[in-house]
Amino acid sequence: MRVRAGVAMDRRVASVVLKAPVWRELASVTELAPLVLDDFGTVEARGVLAEVEVLVTGWGCPVLDAEVLGWAPRLRGVVHTAGSIKGHVTDACWARGVEVSSAAVANAVPVAEYTVAMVLLAGKRVLEAAREYKSARARGDWLWPDPLMGNYRRTVGVLSASLIGRRVIELLRPHDLDVLLYDPYVDEGEAAALGARKAELGEVFAVSDVVSVHAPLLEATRGLVSRELLAALRDDATVINTARGAVVDQEALTDEVRAGRLRAVLDVTEPEVLAADHPLWDCPNALLTPHIAGSQGNELDRLADFAIAEVRRWVAGEGFAHGVRRDRKEFLA
Repeated sequence: MRVRAGVAMDRRVASVVLKAPVWRELASVTELAPLVLDDFGTVEARGVLAEVEVLVTGWGCPVLDAEVLGWAPRLRGVVHTAGSIKGHVTDACWARGVEVSSAAVANAVPVAEYTVAMVLLAGKRVLEAAREYKSARARGDWLWPDPLMGNYRRTVGVLSASLIGRRVIELLRPHDLDVLLYDPYVDEGEAAALGARKAELGEVFAVSDVVSVHAPLLEATRGLVSRELLAALRDDATVINTARGAVVDQEALTDEVRAGRLRAVLDVTEPEVLAADHPLWDCPNALLTPHIAGSQGNELDRLADFAIAEVRRWVAGEGFAHGVRRDRKEFLA
């Protein structure tokens, strides 16, 4: 008998991540239940859980706690089609010996691409130039004498050698940039192998033209980018945040941006959507995007391909290529 599999996530998410060809491919290697589980408490869901051995999960998956695991006595694997598993995978899963895989490595790709694009656009002063061009309806002086404009030998500080941080450093390699890495768990040799120079937090903010935040939100990282560190940045520096809003002291950043001293590119804020009257909305030197750096559109197909590959490996008895240990789950953004 083939391995029995199920899908647990928000139904709208399932419709865009697991398109028909993905369903067919999963069904070719497993006995796949046709029902998307978005509520484990229904009679239909209990029927699937009673037989399922591996679950493909996604955004909106209900919590897999001890009670639910009791309804799923055969469950031995979870393949998550997104990054963080903190919302649904509990310690009870590891206590039961359930293997867990996360698509964090796949979701890191578009976040890193967004970040590198913003680094280069910030250095080139694209937003300012476009705004002035639109206002003047004329080119003006074609030779920009500003020595701070451009991406030649600029310094980029990367906070955290997370999956995304590492990918950002990799994508920055072809450019003439000096990259500093702050991560207390990485030594100088590993940083150099990645393509960066290890630096302490104070140095990163003292010398960087752009600082990009990629640290997970932990108690130790809440407010990591403090008012004092922001004050240490040189005038016209740019702060990019694609991690979690609470890693940055947002009030302090708002003060610096409103004063015109710093630029900010924020794909995440605290709260996730700022109040309609928040001053950052109207700051010309702040770019706010609606948490789009992660997988969107056809990038969701990468997450689906990840799930197919992991399910195939698991069914073949090879184990997950991107398994998550219990002690690492908090570090997945």
